[in-house]
Parts: sequence; C-alpha cells; structure tokens
Amino acid sequence: MKRQTKKVNEPSTYHLAISEWPAEERPREKFLKSGGESMSDAELLAILLRTGSGKITAVDLAKGVLKEFGTLEELARRPLQDLVRFHGLGSVKALSLLAAFEVGRRTASVGRSEKLQIRGPEDVVNRFQPLLRDLKHETFRVLLLDSANHLMRDVKVSDGILNSSLVHPREVFRPAILELAAGIILLHNHPSGNPEPSAEDREVTKQIIDAGKIIGIPVHDHIIITASSFTSFAERGLL
Repeated sequence: MKRQTKKVNEPSTYHLAISEWPAEERPREKFLKSGGESMSDAELLAILLRTGSGKITAVDLAKGVLKEFGTLEELARRPLQDLVRFHGLGSVKALSLLAAFEVGRRTASVGRSEKLQIRGPEDVVNRFQPLLRDLKHETFRVLLLDSANHLMRDVKVSDGILNSSLVHPREVFRPAILELAAGIILLHNHPSGNPEPSAEDREVTKQIIDAGKIIGIPVHDHIIITASSFTSFAERGLL
C-alpha cells in the first residue's frame, strides 16, 4: 500500500472560518465585549488583516506573521517590501498594517501639547522618540522654538547618513528665519541603537552653531535618539 506523506507546512486540520467560531472567540466580537486589553497580539492583527488567505483564517495568518517577524515592535520596523514577501500578505493587507503602526507612532508623539514647552532633552525625546525609533535610516530635523522655548514646528532637513553635504546650515536656518524662531534644537536618530555622536555629528553641529552665532539664532541642543536611549550635546558639554 502506498504510504501518504504530509508536507512540512501543510495544516493537519481544516480551519473553520471565523464566522463559524463561537461568538465570544471571534476577534471583533471579543474586542467589542471586553476591549483591546483582552486581545492577544495575533487577534489584534487579525482585525487589521480582515481576512485570511486560502483555507487559513485571519488569526492563523496573523500568528504566522508574528512567528516570521518576531514581535509587533519588529513588525512595525519592517518596510512594505518585507511584508509583501510573506505569503498571504498582499499590498493591501501590508499597507493596512503599516498605516496602523504609523497612526500609533503619531498618537504616541502628539497630543501631549501642541504648545510643548521644552525644558530639557527629555521633553524632546518623549515627543519624538515614538516617531523616530522604528526608522531604518537616519533623519535630521530642526525644532523651531519661540522666546519661551515652546515648540513652534519641527522641520525635516534630510534623510541619510549625517554629513555636511546633506545638512547645510542654510537648510537648517531657512525655516528658522522665515518663521522668526528665537532658537533651534537639532535632532536626529541613530538606527544602530548607539547614541554616541560620531565625528560627522560633531562637525556638522559645530558648523551649524557657528552659523547660528552669525545669524543670531542660538542652537540650544543637538539630541541623538535611538529606540531606547538618547544623547544630549548640551548635557554632555559638547556645544
């Protein structure tokens, strides 16, 4: 008699459609009844994914995604091209996940106060770390401050490894001059996780500080942010 073999990734049982599950176990109904706190990561992802793929449910697909990428935090860092490579995640599902993670980042970074008063580097880190911590590339921003150190606006100056060709003083001070800023704070991230300033970081900072002295707009700080830490040039005496 011919022996049947099962493929490694072949499911052992047929998964019932979520609509056939007991009502209290369906992710949407569970969320409505008990709130998001009662949900597993996979169940929350399943709500965003809406549908599964082939014979697997949205929950099964979500579990597979988490097994592949590890954690929600790691998943949030992945670009679109990484997500769509996973079988069952088309561009629509992948974009839904990316949009949800971006909403989460923005919610975590704003709402504290549109007129944020910056008293120290922690105020900057609390506001911008959620926005920058998942980026895979360096991005440089200038924070425009009024005379009472309230944040007027932040302006992205460049994306890429920080150097004098990407971050020129004229690009930094143009928005500060146009919006009559009383001072500025420089801000960029280190995706490597190491918050220590590089030689380029120090050189660019010095150039901008020197230009600010000529223009009459002081640089109050340069803050380097990682996913879990930061360095303040002002606190380190590097300005």
